[in-house]
Amino acid sequence: MREKKKILVILGSASQNSANEKIVNCILELSKHAFDFTVYRDLKILPHFDPELSVANPPQLIVEFRTAIEQADVVWICTPEYIFSLPAGLKNAIEWCVSTTVFSDKPVGMITASLDGQKAHEQLQLIMKTLMAKCTSETSLLIRGVKGKVNENGEITDNQTLEELTRFVNSYKAMVTSGNKLA
Repeated sequence: MREKKKILVILGSASQNSANEKIVNCILELSKHAFDFTVYRDLKILPHFDPELSVANPPQLIVEFRTAIEQADVVWICTPEYIFSLPAGLKNAIEWCVSTTVFSDKPVGMITASLDGQKAHEQLQLIMKTLMAKCTSETSLLIRGVKGKVNENGEITDNQTLEELTRFVNSYKAMVTSGNKLA
């Protein structure tokens, strides 16, 4: 039996019980038998980025965050858009990784779920490309109007969104079962 691939899911929302957290819970449910997951839910505990510490003396929380990325076979990022940009906590976490190679050749799936989300989605794609992460159109998903597509119980109420999330998950399942390298 093949060992399950390890996926680190980074939740970009700073709010508890957010629509993004509900989306993450949905993709975990859709793929719980295929992958082992670690969900990083609390970006706000990371210290503010300090370029003088980044290379020579990073804080222990940053070392642990980078290690989690390194040890994952895949990283999935699910984030809202705040004021036409990435949330500060997510941007901060990524900035701590710029001086490293933790994202180089790392398969990264991106879900931006927000009212609009286009600008944040474009920024996240550009940042991941700059960090040399492996990303494809099949592993990138923009969910506009997310609050109208997820109910209070965390259930996806929009069929198209559920189909898109299922395709997103299935693209990884197909890569694993075909023996191809993820993303």
